Order: sequence, then structure tokens, then C-alpha cells
Amino acid sequence: MRITRTLNTIEMHTGGEPFRIITNGFPRLVGQTIVERREWIQKHADQLRSAMMLEPRGHADMYGGFLTEPVSEGADFGIIFTQNKDYSPHCGHGTIALATAAVELGWVERTSPETRVGIDAPCGFLEAFVQWDGENAGNVRFVNVPSFVWKKDVTVNTPTFGSVSGDIAYGGAFYFYVDGAQYDMAVGENNVDRLKQFGDEITQATNAAFDIVHPEIPEIRGLYGTIISNAPRHPGSTQANCCIFADREVDRSPTGSGTAGRVAQLYHRGKLPSDGTLVNESIIGTIFKGRVLGETKCGEFDAVIPEIEGNAFICGYGTWLIDERDPLTYGFLVR
Repeated sequence: MRITRTLNTIEMHTGGEPFRIITNGFPRLVGQTIVERREWIQKHADQLRSAMMLEPRGHADMYGGFLTEPVSEGADFGIIFTQNKDYSPHCGHGTIALATAAVELGWVERTSPETRVGIDAPCGFLEAFVQWDGENAGNVRFVNVPSFVWKKDVTVNTPTFGSVSGDIAYGGAFYFYVDGAQYDMAVGENNVDRLKQFGDEITQATNAAFDIVHPEIPEIRGLYGTIISNAPRHPGSTQANCCIFADREVDRSPTGSGTAGRVAQLYHRGKLPSDGTLVNESIIGTIFKGRVLGETKCGEFDAVIPEIEGNAFICGYGTWLIDERDPLTYGFLVR
């Protein structure tokens, strides 16, 4: 065995969605901003993303992040979010997982009843508050970046499902929001294949039809995924939704950035009052909550500041080896 690199990870899940925190073993990321560091790792060390996200160490629906130093005042650390295709601008379930790890593992000074954690991400600064009872971390709420409707009442043409209509909104990434009930698209574990095809075709059609660019961070561009909503399974929930993103990944959580965009969409359409709460279910029935903290502007767009709440758990720790003799050491994917 010839070990050329060893990477260490913390294995977590948020609402069922994995989050692998890659803590060390990768090159120091170069750049003054998180966006610059994301660009650097994509150009110079993307083989480590594929090694840690794809088989045999990961799988088609794996998610994670490379931990890095903070770049802004008030941040405790930075993160480069990643998945099976490339690097995400934001990840709400990852933010909840990171904040939980920071408190559970003592990366920050812990205070009760809540501990503050500051995180620098490609989409901007995120401030999280973690419940702490002196022994265990509990629910996490985080203040999201400004979220807004980029374009409403959009119609795109898909090869299998025909014309599909919805809104394009931003909650840290751009999503197409579609009412699954209009297309007989149930949100549940037994409908995954149809959801993947539906969501992927909408994403591809939207990216072909529109040049979607963030008004203040031009590096954030393009539709990241499609979010399909339908009736929830639990009493008291507002809706259930499923996010299909990256290369047909299926989010097991309710999607943090997607919940933020949904808050902005519902608020913009007058369907979520300023004192209301969106109770959002995932494809497996786990829950995030979202609400509006206030109004703001993002470029020319009327925006809101959402707060998203959920919880995460540490599943384990990993030590991963890179052996250059292994032809599959940098990963592969079977769908």
C-alpha cells in the first residue's frame, strides 16, 4: 500500500441528508474570499471532491464540505460546499450540520441556552444559533442570506412532461419551484424515479431558456435545482417538497436554501404573513421551519431575510486513504 494522502472527516446527517465535513488532508485553499477558494479547489484539486463524494467512499447522493479558515469578521470558519457534480453556493442542511458539530465538538465557546456560530460560505455570511443545554446540542436556527423571487410565472418545455410552470427564486441558490399536484407528482419515497426525471428535465430546460445570475455575486449563476411541492404527510405541516439538484441528486432533507427561497416566494405572493411559519417536510417526512425576519433589497430585487430551523446529528468519524496505485481512487459513479 502506498498512501499518498489521508483525509479526515466528520460524518453527519441533517433531516436524513448526509453531510461529510472534510476537516483536513487537502491542500490549503487559496483565495481572499470563499468564492475565490471555491474556484481554486475546482481548478486545482477537484479530484479530491470526486474521491470524497463518489463511490467507493461516497455515492450518487452524497454531500459534504471542505472546512477552511474564516474570511469575515464574526465568522468562526468557512466552508466550501460540494456534491456529486461540483460546488454549491449554499447548503442549509450543511449549515445546520456545521453549527451542530461546532458546538458538540467544542470548536466555539459554548453558552446556554444558545451558542452562536458564524460561517463564511460562497453565498455570504451565515449566522447560526444552536441550542445547548450543557451536554447536548439541540435545534439550530440560522439567519439566511437575502432571498428573493428572480422571476415568477415561468413556463418551460420538457421532453417528457410537456410545459411546466412555476417560479424561479433564490435562497442561497436558484431553484425552480413547481406545484407537483398540478402534474400528478407525489412527494414520497416510492416516487423517486419520476421526481428525479421531472426535476432534472425542468432544470435543464430552465438553464437552456434563461441566463440566471445573482445581482451582487456574479459567480452564482444558473439554476441549481428544481423543488417539487405537494401535500404533506404530517398534521401541522404546510407542505412536503423534494429537491432534485446537481447531477440528479435527491435531497433527503427539506432543503435549507430551498426552504429559504420558498419563504421568499410565499411571502412575495402574499401566502406567508410576516409572523407566519412555513413547516416544510422532506421526501422522507423530516421537517425544517422557515420564517421571515425582515425585508431588504438584493440588487434590484425586493428580498427577505429568512430564518431556517432544523437539527443534525453526528454519525461517525472517517479516515480516508488516497492510494495512487488504485485506478478508482478518485471515484466513479454508477446510476
